Amino acid sequence: MGRALQVARQAIDSADVPVGAVVYGPDGVELATGCNQREATADPTAHAEIVAIRGAARALGSWRLAGCTLVVTLEPCTMCAGALVLARIASLVLGAWEPKTGAVGSLWDVVRDRRLPHRLEVYAGVREQECAALLRDFFDDHR
Repeated sequence: MGRALQVARQAIDSADVPVGAVVYGPDGVELATGCNQREATADPTAHAEIVAIRGAARALGSWRLAGCTLVVTLEPCTMCAGALVLARIASLVLGAWEPKTGAVGSLWDVVRDRRLPHRLEVYAGVREQECAALLRDFFDDHR
């Protein structure tokens, strides 16, 4: 989570919400990072998780990220949770909960839905206060 927080902090000076994500390979080696880039790229799908997943897929030369772990500072939305399932990510480590749009337990639980062909291990609340504080500070400055 330390690395994901570092990635999120790098985006603080942008207009994008500071969310950081890191994908680690099955061997624990960092494959890719991502931070929100929706404002910077005018792309509604440029969430931190999607950016990191795309980078990891390029690094491995495959869309199947079996055995990989994604670490993210904020609970994924439905789009990102669906991408985690489709990419066959093995585990998810998340920091702060997102009660308005969260899809890993807050509103929905897409990544552990038994109707889907793949489910993830989830480790939630890792450095939760630190992740939440980063977001609170951002929104306090932008209101």
